[in-house]
Amino acid sequence: MMITLRVLHPGDAEELLNLQHRLDEESSFMLLEPDERRTTVEQLKDMLTSVASSDTSVLIGAEAEGHLVGYLSVRGGNVRRNRHSAYIVIGILRQYQGLGIGSGLFREVDSWAVENGIVRLELTVMTHNDKAVALYQKSGYSIEGTKLKSLKVDGQWVDEYYMSKLLINV
Repeated sequence: MMITLRVLHPGDAEELLNLQHRLDEESSFMLLEPDERRTTVEQLKDMLTSVASSDTSVLIGAEAEGHLVGYLSVRGGNVRRNRHSAYIVIGILRQYQGLGIGSGLFREVDSWAVENGIVRLELTVMTHNDKAVALYQKSGYSIEGTKLKSLKVDGQWVDEYYMSKLLINV
């Protein structure tokens, strides 16, 4: 199966929104529950337009069989004191996990980040999401701490790890 990784643009808004809805449905590891996403295609187009003109943010998509099957979002700081830092969100459809897509997305974001002067990449992950933690550690991320009772999922408290990766030694 051929996987293509590419930067997403405003024309990808509808397909990205469909992917996000599918991820909300199939995974309890994403932030939003299935009925919470209120984003419209127009709002997502506007956001993708804004990201396209930013040098601290990017959205990279993974395509297989002609459709988006995963994405990695990078949101960078927008003031001088935090422009070097960016927060990551990643989602990959279950049937496409374990194929190297996540590793590929992280390699792409590392290259993009270095080119754009991003020094720190960070993310959060539920502590019991072992596959994701393993992917992030394999990609060079370290656990900085634990956010206790960070989320409430299906009526249960969930802790999250705060993880980061420094791209250059300062």
